[in-house]
Amino acid sequence: MTPRSTQILSVQILRAVAALLVVMHHAQAEATALAQRTGAAFAPSGLLPWAGGVDVFFVISGFIIVHAAAPHAVGRHAAESGGRRRFLAHRIARVVPLYWLVTALYLAVGLAAPSALNGSGGPPDAGQVVASFLFWPAARPDGAVLPLYGLGWTLNCEMAFYALFALGLGWGRRAGIAWLVAALVGIVLAGAWLKPDAVPLAFWSNPVMLEFGLGALIALARGEGVRLGGPARAGLALVGFGLLLLVARTGPFPDGFLRPLALGIPAAFLVAAAALGRSRTQARPPSPVVSALAALGDASYALYLVHPFVLRGLREALARSDLAPWLGPWVALGAMVALSVVAALLVHRHVERPMTRLARARLDPDRHSLPRPKTV
Repeated sequence: MTPRSTQILSVQILRAVAALLVVMHHAQAEATALAQRTGAAFAPSGLLPWAGGVDVFFVISGFIIVHAAAPHAVGRHAAESGGRRRFLAHRIARVVPLYWLVTALYLAVGLAAPSALNGSGGPPDAGQVVASFLFWPAARPDGAVLPLYGLGWTLNCEMAFYALFALGLGWGRRAGIAWLVAALVGIVLAGAWLKPDAVPLAFWSNPVMLEFGLGALIALARGEGVRLGGPARAGLALVGFGLLLLVARTGPFPDGFLRPLALGIPAAFLVAAAALGRSRTQARPPSPVVSALAALGDASYALYLVHPFVLRGLREALARSDLAPWLGPWVALGAMVALSVVAALLVHRHVERPMTRLARARLDPDRHSLPRPKTV
């Protein structure tokens, strides 16, 4: 979780929106399967490119890492105080425990009841299991370059981004971000030119990695003092949302270099609108709706990881009861999304946060005793 002192409320809300886009994408797939089993009519909504929530997440991640995840480690003091080690320790503590837990749960369910999960071309071998837990891109038996828990492909991207960012720590904000963006562009272009056969190299050179760079550039702009007024930010948000509406009507989901162009750029407009506002003293508490969305933003990682279990479990429960034909697919979809949100909030509070605190205490036991360097 981002430290409260560095949180930007509008960015937290956008994290909630991005997570809900992904949940809607998968919920519609489950509602389609449910409708087919019950003979009901159901046409998924094409209003937005729902899977593009991942692209919004990537741009947000690029922004948050530069802005908040390691402010103590941007300057020259970072190399002297173990900034790289501490940054990576905090990222591991934040990402690994819950992901390992859901991966282990997915593996257990898959071994106990394979029919409950989507097939992946056969049972995983030991190498695939190890690669999944180590965030190492590897091909499944069916050829898909996905970890055991398919959503984990995004975390494989995240880990590669963290490693690149960590290399530039201690160079100063501008030089570090220049290195990060140049490295991302260079790796992607090299992959397009060389077309490497090695699975990890081909995976890491996917153009979607450029979206982290977009977020980092937005963080650089904020760090350099760029602030926008309300009308300008509203304009950015409208352009970003309008572009997403347009993408949803232009055909198949974009891939390759089209993805960061068609989805990354609209996501960057949305993140810039959320992140580049002027700081204001909060005269009164935010409204209940804003507070609820911000809380869901805090729980967005849990929502991303746990919602497939909830969707599939509720789909099976409804399909095996008499409720599915009575409710209809759209009501069932709403119930799936609502239950996913409730489950995520509970998991975030009672599982994710305690695990993160414990992991951080183990990986960085001296975090409270070290002086906090100035940022540049």
